Amino acid sequence: MAGRVQGKKALITGAAQGLGAAQAAMLAREGASVLLADINGDGAAEQAAKINAELGEGTAFAVKLDVTQEADWIAAMEVAQARLGGLSVLVNNAGVGVRGNIETCTLEEWHRGFAINVDSVFLGCQKALPLMKDAQPGSIINISSIAGLIASDTMPGYNASKAAVWMLSKSVALYCAKMGWDIRCNSVHPTFVDTPILDGIATGAGKPKDVIMDKLARQIPLKRVGHPDDIANGVLYLASDESRFMTGAELKLDGGISAM
Repeated sequence: MAGRVQGKKALITGAAQGLGAAQAAMLAREGASVLLADINGDGAAEQAAKINAELGEGTAFAVKLDVTQEADWIAAMEVAQARLGGLSVLVNNAGVGVRGNIETCTLEEWHRGFAINVDSVFLGCQKALPLMKDAQPGSIINISSIAGLIASDTMPGYNASKAAVWMLSKSVALYCAKMGWDIRCNSVHPTFVDTPILDGIATGAGKPKDVIMDKLARQIPLKRVGHPDDIANGVLYLASDESRFMTGAELKLDGGISAM
């Protein structure tokens, strides 16, 4: 089914690499105009150039965006209006891990995790809605984590921040429905995915990446770590009109972990 998001106008945060880059590329291949946003503005521009080289100039654009800063979000919305002609899809993908258990996690790390993982989603939804009201039907897709649904004793900051994204998504969904807008809001909950974040985990553990990958895969019923396109396929469904009756829901892309 080619062209599943034909004519959609999408902004994706954290799009310089990993999940965000994969999501932007897939949405563009299925017909959307995409604005890749990242604090690494050069990286976002590089990914946008790759998309344009494949699909033609004017398909993808880039903007530098610190998702924790309200002024940056306001500026990004101006770019979306100027470059895309509005906005009908917002993917709040940017996020970070939060180190430490309840005794070792510092307040600084806790605040940083919530700023990037939660404040960004609040600001993105708030600043995007005025544009999305003019481009209905619309879809807000917030990337949470299976860690937002299943707790671990080793990462309270990450658990709590991703759980906040889950519940915030439901509140936004109910608000849009109450206002009578054809704008959906759902959360996506991936498990371990082969992205540069896993490279950092391997480096921090002082072990080869394939050893870490095997260890993580053993925890997943499907016995493999996810690929970025596994998550991008879910984002594509939520961005498309195929999901117009789905809002306030959570899409688990976890290889079966939550079924255990």
